[in-house]
Amino acid sequence: MPYCKSVAVHRNVKQALTYILNPDKTDERVLTISLNCMTEPDFAYTQMKTVYEQYARRSYDATPSKSGKSPVKAIHYIMSFANSEGVTPELAHKIGMAFVRKMFGDDVQAVIATHVNTDHIHNHILINSYSLTGKRFYDNKASVRRMREVTNGVCRAFGVEPALNFENEGRSISYSEWQHKKKGTSWKEHIRNAIDSLIPSVSSFDDLLAELERLGFTVKRDKNFLIKAPGQQRSVSLWKLGEDYTEESLNARIGMIQVFAKPIKKQVDVYKLSEMLSVISKDHISSIGDLEGRIMQLRKEYEKTKGEECRDKLRVYQDIKDTYKEISRGDYISKLVEKEKLRREQEQKKQPPKKKHHR
Repeated sequence: MPYCKSVAVHRNVKQALTYILNPDKTDERVLTISLNCMTEPDFAYTQMKTVYEQYARRSYDATPSKSGKSPVKAIHYIMSFANSEGVTPELAHKIGMAFVRKMFGDDVQAVIATHVNTDHIHNHILINSYSLTGKRFYDNKASVRRMREVTNGVCRAFGVEPALNFENEGRSISYSEWQHKKKGTSWKEHIRNAIDSLIPSVSSFDDLLAELERLGFTVKRDKNFLIKAPGQQRSVSLWKLGEDYTEESLNARIGMIQVFAKPIKKQVDVYKLSEMLSVISKDHISSIGDLEGRIMQLRKEYEKTKGEECRDKLRVYQDIKDTYKEISRGDYISKLVEKEKLRREQEQKKQPPKKKHHR
């Protein structure tokens, strides 16, 4: 049940990046990765600064306004996991990566780091407030609600219990409802359980509503979707069941279940990506176009010299290019989910069989 929060960064983006990418906190940056920028504080800052200033038309280094209405330059997300959840650093890192792709898409500039220096595993994610295509990201009530929905959907896909339900504008469920839920006497809980049981077997939100009706639930499709269980006196709005049960959230949950079930042709290894990003940072590769230009130059050089060093670097660069295209094509989240699923199956096979007790 991860705890998530967001912090708007109005100044000191470089300081935030330096903290997030601290080698002492991230197992020497093994548990770090970035999207559309380098995984190194200075380079990441420079690349984010370039994109921000192109679209915001203001300086990334400008000091905050005295009026207190300073623009948001970046958004810092923190995702913490309790020890009781049994989430490994590697799994937390995958959840962080999947969250970024699901929440912001492929053209966001983001740095993701999983910190392992404290008692509990937690992710730090920093995104530029403008995407590569000029889309602006906000840190407000709507974005916080969306953050919770996406986090819950991603966690479910990886088999991690999601956060508690929230109602209305982020408020937790009432004490009365909590008591009924604990006793198992709440109509809302009854509807939630029915929805949860149906999600793995439906392919869309409309299918879900149809299945509820088939089971005897009454569904009214109005401005708000109203659900009434068999024997219930009054209907309840879907959104009142909590954030996990809004139309948007249910669509996301159904989508994540479908992703989980898809066969994957090829896996992308997290550590392999980290090694590649290290090469990108070390060799100052600024873009995929820059990389392709270097590959062409290396090919020409290798044809002349046949040198081993040139050949090895050409192979590394080509591998980076192929991996980049693999990540950019298809559903990256599904690959992460499938890989984690396989890892868990292998771990279960390694465990010794339980001894049977004879009476």
